[in-house]
Amino acid sequence: MEKDNYPTYRNPSFAGLIGVAQEDITPPAGIYARNWGAANHDAAEGIHSPLILVCNTFQSSREAKPLILISADLGWWKSSEDEWFVRQGVLKTLSLEPYQLMICLSHTHAGPSLSRKDKLKPGGEHIEPYLLKLQECAINAIKRALSTAEPRILSWKYGTCSLAANRDLPELNTERIVVGFNPEKEADNALLVGRITDEEGQIIGTIVNYACHPTTLAWDNKLISPDYIGAMRKLVESETHAPCLFLQGASGNLAPPEQYVGDVTVAESYGRQVGYAVLATLQSMLPPQMELGFSNVVESGAPLAVWKKSSYNPSAAVSFEMINIEFPLKPLPSLTEIQQQWEECEDRVIKERHWRKLNIRKAVGDAENACVPLWIWRLGNSFLVGQPNEAYSDFQTELRKELTQYAVGVMNVVNGHIGYLPVNELYTHDVYAVWQTPFAQGSLELLIKTAKNSLHQMIKT
Repeated sequence: MEKDNYPTYRNPSFAGLIGVAQEDITPPAGIYARNWGAANHDAAEGIHSPLILVCNTFQSSREAKPLILISADLGWWKSSEDEWFVRQGVLKTLSLEPYQLMICLSHTHAGPSLSRKDKLKPGGEHIEPYLLKLQECAINAIKRALSTAEPRILSWKYGTCSLAANRDLPELNTERIVVGFNPEKEADNALLVGRITDEEGQIIGTIVNYACHPTTLAWDNKLISPDYIGAMRKLVESETHAPCLFLQGASGNLAPPEQYVGDVTVAESYGRQVGYAVLATLQSMLPPQMELGFSNVVESGAPLAVWKKSSYNPSAAVSFEMINIEFPLKPLPSLTEIQQQWEECEDRVIKERHWRKLNIRKAVGDAENACVPLWIWRLGNSFLVGQPNEAYSDFQTELRKELTQYAVGVMNVVNGHIGYLPVNELYTHDVYAVWQTPFAQGSLELLIKTAKNSLHQMIKT
C-alpha cells in the first residue's frame, strides 16, 4: 500500500467561533427539594456543593446565528409550563429560534424543585424567584460567551469510565424488575470528552458527555448537591483551569452500583472516578489541528511502521435540525381520573407517584400521540443529539455504531422532561421505566431510527 493510501488518524474536530461562560446557580438552602417518594423531609437544610451553569456557543462566522449549548446542575422539569417559562424567556430576550438553544440538565436527584406548583410546600416560596434567577443566569452566560467568542478548535475523543452499571435488577421470587445494580448485565461505559482550545493551543473549556444517573444521594440526603458531577467538575477544572460543561447521556438504564445514600463522600468519590477518566482521555488526545499519518517503514529487528504528526485544517461545517417526532402513547387514565386519585390519596409515597403521573398526563395531552422534539447539531466532524426524555443507553450505542468516524454526543433531559424510553422487550415486564412512561412500546426504536436517518442525511448534505 502506498503511503498516501494509509488512513490518517484524527480527533473529530470543529473549527469556528466558540464562546465559553459559567454562572453559579446555587439556590437558597431552604428551598423545597423533595425529589424522592421515600424522603421524610421537604426543604433542603444546606448546600453540599455549588450548582453550576456552563454555556458554550458555536458559530461558523460572526454573521452566523449561534448554536447555544447550556448545561445546568439540575434534576428535571415536573411540568412543561415551568420549562417553557424559563426557556421562552431566554429565547425572547436574546431573539433566538428554538433550534438554536439546548438547555441540558445534569439530572441530579439532590437539586431544588423546579415546579412553581410546589409553592405552598415548605420552602416552595423560593421556587419562582429561583426560576427567574436561573433564566437571568442563562441570559448572562449566553451574552458573555457570545461577546468573548474567538476562533477556537473543539476536538473530541472517546474514553471509558466504569462508574455506570446496569440498574434493571430482577427481584428474586417475583415478576418485578427493581431499580438497582444488576451485576449480570453489561453497561455502556463510553465517555466522550470535548476539548476547546484557543489559537495558542491553551484549553479554554471542556465538555464531558457521560451516561450515568446521578442518584448517589437519595432520601437520607438533606443537602443541595450536583451529586458526582460536582466533584468531577472540580477535579477537571483544577487541572485545565477552564470551565467544564457536563452533558448527561442516554442513562435510562444506567446508574452507579452503590447509590441511594445520604453520605456525600460517596458522590465525591464517584466524581473523582469520572474526573480522572476525563483527564486521562484529554491527555491521550492529539494536539489541536494535528493528525497522525503513516510515514515509512524502518527495517530493524522487526519491520517498524513509523507514524508522524502533521497539521491539517479541521472542518468548519455547521448545520442543525429540530425534528418533531410523533410518539404513540399507551392507554392512559384521563387527567380527571389521575387528579382524583391524587386528591384522595393519603400515603405520602403513593401520592408523589400520582403527582408525577398528573404532570406527565398534562405534558402529553389527551390525544393518541405526543409530539416530542429532537435536536441535532453538526459541528465539523461531530454531532450533538438532544431530546427531553430518559432514553435507554441503546440510543447512544446505536447512533455511535452507525457513525464511527464522527464524535456523537447524546443527551437526555434536554429542553424538557416527560418520561422514560425503555427498550422494546421490557414492555412485557413489571418495571418502573415502563409503568412510568406515557410512551407506547417501540418509541425508543422510533427515536433511534429517526435520529439515524437525520444524521445520515446531514452527512450527505
